Amino acid sequence: MSELPLAITMGDAAGIGPETIAKVFRDGHAGHAIVIGCAIQMARAAAPFSGLRVVEISDPESAPPSSGIIPVIKVADLPADLPFGVSDPRAGRAAYQSVIHAADLALSGRVSAIVTAPLNKASMSAAGITLPGHTEILAERAGVADVAMMLANDELRVVLVSIHVSLKEAIQRVTTPSVLRTIRFAEIGARAFGIAHPRVAVAGLNPHAGEGGLFGSEDEVLIRPAVDAARAAGIDASGPWPPDTVFMQARDGRFDVVVAQYHDQGLIPVKYLGVAHGVNVTIGLPFVRTSPDHGTAFDIAGKGIADPSSLATAIRIARRMTTAV
Repeated sequence: MSELPLAITMGDAAGIGPETIAKVFRDGHAGHAIVIGCAIQMARAAAPFSGLRVVEISDPESAPPSSGIIPVIKVADLPADLPFGVSDPRAGRAAYQSVIHAADLALSGRVSAIVTAPLNKASMSAAGITLPGHTEILAERAGVADVAMMLANDELRVVLVSIHVSLKEAIQRVTTPSVLRTIRFAEIGARAFGIAHPRVAVAGLNPHAGEGGLFGSEDEVLIRPAVDAARAAGIDASGPWPPDTVFMQARDGRFDVVVAQYHDQGLIPVKYLGVAHGVNVTIGLPFVRTSPDHGTAFDIAGKGIADPSSLATAIRIARRMTTAV
């Protein structure tokens, strides 16, 4: 087991990130971890919980192992009365700085993994930050040209060919090279979970995976050649499988990871199993990065009702990935 602490970035302080972080420390789910962000905001989040206090530290090596303490490396000073639930460039800038500092610590081998609390894209944009989210920030900082997103819980792992595009554009992005690329990332992601010989299932694009061309030609013309190429490269890939049943088969243990052709095809089955247990994993970075599968939740920020379950799961999965053989 790694002796290095895990780094948790605070996220947007106007959202639920600091609250959920305080709760995972309160509940004992953080383990050996540090927070990168604003000590003032973390102290505000920890204030409702007796026996929990924030200690500012200068580096990961000085993190105290004691329970009841949230060690924070300060990268920004935000006002104690920062409004909840409102986009604010100060919060956007601080969240961005937290991610950058955590990435630098991971790249220098001083933390075991990064778990990121949610960002707010509008807040970052207002602060003049052009990169839209964690994936792009971390990839640029790490000097990585190509990464992929895996959605995972204890029952299902899914990697997407395309993510945040229209359905029309998503269909256009289903090409043999893009599907083959995603199959490769799916195998890498499954191996990061400690699976020595991952079984990769590839979902079809059309109903019944095209039914032999009756419901569209993409499955046979575009997807099957990618599966064949992956198999020729030594990957245990199969498909295209009918998308209405392949996720159920993966959940039952027939496959270790599923390649989905577009956003909703892959995310609906994962989220149906419970948003609180879903985790976003970035594949292709030179370090482990996970994130809860929810946003800043401005509508409930500051009300004390945020559920920390997804963050706790992200921490647990990050640790599993860092210790996988």
